[in-house]
Amino acid sequence: RWLARRPPGRSAPDLVAALLARGDRVTVLNRGITPDELPAEVERLRADRSDAAALEAALGTRDFDFVVDTTLYNGADARTIARILDGRAGRYVFWSTGQVYLVRTGLARPFREEDYDGPLMPEPPASPAADHDNWVYGVDKRAAEEVLREAHAGLGFPSVALRMPMINSARDHYGRLAGYVHRLLDGGPIVIPEDQDALMLRHVFGGDVVAATLRAAEPGVPAGTCLNISQDETLTLEAMLAPVGAALGVAVRLVRRPRAVLASHGLLPACSPWSGLWMSALANERSKAVLGMRYTPVAMYLP
Repeated sequence: RWLARRPPGRSAPDLVAALLARGDRVTVLNRGITPDELPAEVERLRADRSDAAALEAALGTRDFDFVVDTTLYNGADARTIARILDGRAGRYVFWSTGQVYLVRTGLARPFREEDYDGPLMPEPPASPAADHDNWVYGVDKRAAEEVLREAHAGLGFPSVALRMPMINSARDHYGRLAGYVHRLLDGGPIVIPEDQDALMLRHVFGGDVVAATLRAAEPGVPAGTCLNISQDETLTLEAMLAPVGAALGVAVRLVRRPRAVLASHGLLPACSPWSGLWMSALANERSKAVLGMRYTPVAMYLP
């Protein structure tokens, strides 16, 4: 089992905990730079996954029933891992992103798996950097998916790609939900762009990501599958924050300002982390059918 590096000062990642709870032997591969609190029974391997020689040396001759790759970002690294693990992984689950749809042209939300193929938007200018960086992220994730698809078609590589929108979890190292919580507690209004209500939110609960990952390893799930993982509800920011305010016992107060003004003052995304234009909204019907997923309601998971 091959899992991503996590922030310091916390308990074992939820996926590690879930694997251990069902009796699996777990191996984590990362660079060993960030302190963690992994249980003693977890085997540790050290390598930068973008260093092919180091990765190959760290994995040695091991084989794995189930590999989870949470930090695959480009086609070159996908080609390396598919080569190294060819014939040595029973199932390989890749954490992809809904951003593979955001770099497409002519799509309507929510995005469906069949929307993947088609023309891509041209590369945006280098400035503003956020737009260019997000475009690169989406295009590179597509390249990783396509290398894995080719490896499955040509070599039978047993990959499954899970495409995810923004993940809400107590372990979110970006502190996005935490930012809203602190603002609500300090009594000030939450400043959001005027066009916010045109950006409907469809995130996913971290616990559901873990559940979908484990289900993707089941024998009845065909290798080569790509699935969207997403909550059922499509909500405004105000509706997403309502259960948070209710749990805290405070009113949610929103103040709207032009997006360009907020950006010019460097306030986005800090003033409202869920207001970015590069957030996907995914249809989840196929994951319900293939994985048997039942997604946790927003009103249940956000508090």
